[in-house]
Order: sequence, then structure tokens, then C-alpha cells
Amino acid sequence: MPLLHFTIAVKLFLCLQLASATINIPPGYSVPAVFVFGDSVVDTGNNNNLITQAKCNYPPYGRDFLGQQATGRFSNGRVPSDLLVDALGIKEFLPPYANPSLRPEDLITGVNFASGGAGFDPLTSRLAPAISLEDQLGMFREYSKKLEELVGVARAKFIIANGLFMVVAGSNDIANTFYLARIRQIHFNINSYTDFMARYASAFAKELYATGGRRIGFFGAPPLGCVPSQRTLAGGIERVCVNEYNAAAELFNGKLHIALNQLQTSLPNSKLIYVDIYNPLLDVIQNYRKYGFDVADRGCCGSGKIEVTFLCNKFVKTCNDPNKFVFWDSFHPTEATYSYLVAPIIQKYISKFL
Repeated sequence: MPLLHFTIAVKLFLCLQLASATINIPPGYSVPAVFVFGDSVVDTGNNNNLITQAKCNYPPYGRDFLGQQATGRFSNGRVPSDLLVDALGIKEFLPPYANPSLRPEDLITGVNFASGGAGFDPLTSRLAPAISLEDQLGMFREYSKKLEELVGVARAKFIIANGLFMVVAGSNDIANTFYLARIRQIHFNINSYTDFMARYASAFAKELYATGGRRIGFFGAPPLGCVPSQRTLAGGIERVCVNEYNAAAELFNGKLHIALNQLQTSLPNSKLIYVDIYNPLLDVIQNYRKYGFDVADRGCCGSGKIEVTFLCNKFVKTCNDPNKFVFWDSFHPTEATYSYLVAPIIQKYISKFL
């Protein structure tokens, strides 16, 4: 087969794989709802009405979303929250809880509480500013009461106990609060700071358990040193991956994994699962052509080296085809990248949740 035809065939196969990404749930089990907490990677619009720089409800964000709407998702299209509920066969999008147009029926199958700029460290959310994890938990408690009014106490408890809770945080703590702002370096080194982060993550897991959650997953930190903005800020003239930042992410991930395993033994019927995103994303970045991408060291928006949130705006040019880029802006991946990662990663862990 000629090389050109082979290349086209491979790309067509990959596209078909993306379009049909599903998560197979073992017989006898169900996931009635999904609840997401965390930061901009999974935020679907909770920051839209906040006074903050950590928002993106304006073009070119949402360029490839349904109707080309800038919904507050930090990407060109759907984000992991959406792809997760879609792959589980629950619904196509996971709506933000803060959306004033939220319908009662949306509540029954889960909603999103994540906020761009948030972190495990309370200071991180104040710096953005963002809806802190503590306040996201408060939103969930409010949601629980609404759910009880809709479906009754018994059914509400079932939905929450059998729903999938996903927490995605930690990137802003390491990249922004510790390294960029350097505020926490006054009192911590990276070893003690990641201890501090892991303690807060563990405490948040306990709070989710106390509200009725039992199937709770925590995504680890990604390879932050290979994110375009971090390459620009600390990767030198060549903009190489910053090993120190990657090492910090791995250090935190190891501590988070241990903390969750230890905590699970003390919380009856709990499933506290560490989800590795570091290695799958690093593989995409390092072997991007294998996945059909052309560019991995910069984003699609503007120069791709520093533009994110308000620096990525309607006055900035974007690339012709975001599907050729691993990253949309200088911090957040494209929908194409998320599509390669989300369903396979959750499929790997789904039996542990159930």
C-alpha cells in the first residue's frame, strides 16, 4: 500500500475509534450519574459569571463546540467531563451547576462543580480567583437537597452512592502557586508542599464520602513541565520540557496514590481510586505523530507559547486545524487529545470503582 494511502487509512481508523469511544461497565453494575470537581481541565462553565481572569466564555474558545459556542470550557470543544458522561452513555455534555438555565432533569444524571483556577491548596483558588474545593462541596450539598426534592430521599441516596465522583486538581497548585507566584516557597520546599497538597486531597475525599459519595476518583497531576506555557516560562531558549516541574507532578502523584489507598481502608464501602493521567498524556506529547498530531510543544491559539484565558481572545489568530495540535492554548489540550485519553483511561479503572 502506498505510504500516503496508509497514512490516510490510519487517520481514518483513529477518527472512527474516537467517534465510537465507549466505556464498558461490567454486568450487574450501573453508573447513574457523574459528579465532577476540580479545575479548568474539567470546568464546563462554572466561572462564567465570576469576576476572574480564569474564564473563557468568549471566542475562540468553543470554536469546535456545538454551534461554535464559547460555553466556558477551556478548550476548542468538549472537555473530559463531557467525554466521560458520553462514553458512559449517560448524556452528551456535563452541565455546570452554576448555569442559571440548568433544568431539573439535568440534576438526576449529574452535574459539574469544577472551577478554572481551583486547587487543593486554598490559596490557589484565592489567587485565581476561583470557586474553591470547599465551596464546590457546598454547591454539591445544595445540589443534594434539590435532588431529594426531585426524586425522593431514597433514590437520591442511591444516585449519589452509585454515581461516579471525579476530582481533577493539583496542576494550578504546582504550576501557579508554587512555581510561578512562588508564594508558597516562603514556607515550603516542593517535598513539603506536595505533602500539604496530598493532605488537602485526602481531606476532600473524606468530605465527599461524608456527603454520600462512595465511588471517588482522583486524577493525578499531568506532566506539567511539558505544557507549552511552562516550556516558555522555564524551558530555556529551546523551550524543552522542564524536568523539575515534571518531577514535582510525579512526587505529588505518588503521595496522592498512597494517601487514597490508606484512606480507603478506614472508610467502609468506599472506592477511592487514583487515576494516572501523567503517563498517558506524556506518551501523547512525546510520540505525538503516532496519535496523528503535528504539533505538541505549542498550542493552536496565537503563538501557542503563552496564550491562555484572556490572552487567547477573538483578536488572536488560531491554527487551521486544532485536531493536529495536542494543545489548544498554552495550558489546555484540544478535544482531540482528550478524546484519545478519557475513555481508555476510565475503562482501565472502571472495575476498581465498581
